[in-house]
Amino acid sequence: MKKFKEFIVNHSVLVVIISLLLLIPSIIGYVNTKINYNILVYLPEDIETIKGQNILTEDFKIGAFSFVIVDNMSNYDMLNLEDKIRDIDTVNNVLSLADVTDSVIPISMLPDNITDRLYNDEDSVIVVTFTNSTSDEKTMNAIEELRNVVKKEAVSGMSAMVLDTKTLSESEVISYIIVAVVLCIIVLVISTDSYLIPILLLSNIGVAILYNMGTNIIFGDISYITKAITAVLQLGVTMDFSIFLYHKYEMAKEKNKDTKEAMKVAIEETFTSIIGSSLTTVAGFLALCAMNLTLGKDIGLVMAKGVICGLICVLTLFPALILTLDKYIEKTKHKVFLPKFKGLQKFSIMGSDINRIKLVLVEKKRTNRWLAKELGKDEGTVSKWCTNSVQPGLETLREIAVLLDVDVKDLIWSIK
Repeated sequence: MKKFKEFIVNHSVLVVIISLLLLIPSIIGYVNTKINYNILVYLPEDIETIKGQNILTEDFKIGAFSFVIVDNMSNYDMLNLEDKIRDIDTVNNVLSLADVTDSVIPISMLPDNITDRLYNDEDSVIVVTFTNSTSDEKTMNAIEELRNVVKKEAVSGMSAMVLDTKTLSESEVISYIIVAVVLCIIVLVISTDSYLIPILLLSNIGVAILYNMGTNIIFGDISYITKAITAVLQLGVTMDFSIFLYHKYEMAKEKNKDTKEAMKVAIEETFTSIIGSSLTTVAGFLALCAMNLTLGKDIGLVMAKGVICGLICVLTLFPALILTLDKYIEKTKHKVFLPKFKGLQKFSIMGSDINRIKLVLVEKKRTNRWLAKELGKDEGTVSKWCTNSVQPGLETLREIAVLLDVDVKDLIWSIK
């Protein structure tokens, strides 16, 4: 860890350049990762739905079907339209009333049990079957071409619904990512002390997301559902890593004015603090791989990789960005708009607690470890003071007050 953090702080510009260069293969990988819209491939092969689908596809060459609803069209025109539909790749069969009546038999002469199924109030139904499965890419392409052929006529069916779902999800991904970014910026501006930090935080996470999405090429393809949720989910899961590092850096700077030394402390403390939680999160996502519905495996692997990418960027790119732009961060400092909730803190612990050491440490951005080191005490002892399970002596309270630059009475809860 010592050599690692020294490399990061001593070569911050190089780290930023390398991180930006790695975006090139990531973007290439992202563009070339196939998106799978066939939800059936994630179902187990032994369930009845898949068995039936395989029989239809392999034995009857009917993998999917759609309905074309035509309005007030003559039999002659309908037959011409059917010929155009049959020319579409992967179309297996086309059927309508026009195939029964041709262009000479009036529809009124047909039995009701036939017309009721394919004709109603001048609307006729053309049934189109395809050789490939419902969500297969070739079927999706055929549906798009079918809509171009029939133009204003409506096309329905499961395959058409899957295509609409695909189109809708692709068109809305950018929209909700923008909404998430805007909301994060608002929260970060309120809760941090610099206008530049929210931009750096989101830039760091954005790079981590691109790394994650780009490396998905190792899987060959991912589900469109996975693609739709990954960016926002990774943003929410890994955002606190970066915030934690920044706060640790600010606390270390109060004690050490050398920004590089302060960042070394921040990197080490951040790694120690978040490694456990991040690995737990990774394990949670990997647990999805145990699902029989292999969509869980698809989401789990991508998100576990996303957490690892986020952790790596927090410990490498983000510290390098802060050190590189530290003077600009200082210039854009502002008052923290988020209230400190002192009343709530007092309410939650005043019932049985005597000292306020923990609260004052938080207000002064100090840690138990720092106080123990300054007093020459064991960390366990200081921890007991902070939890009010044991109380320090009066002389010790005076020492703490001097170290924290507060009045002794500020370390004790008032009984009034």
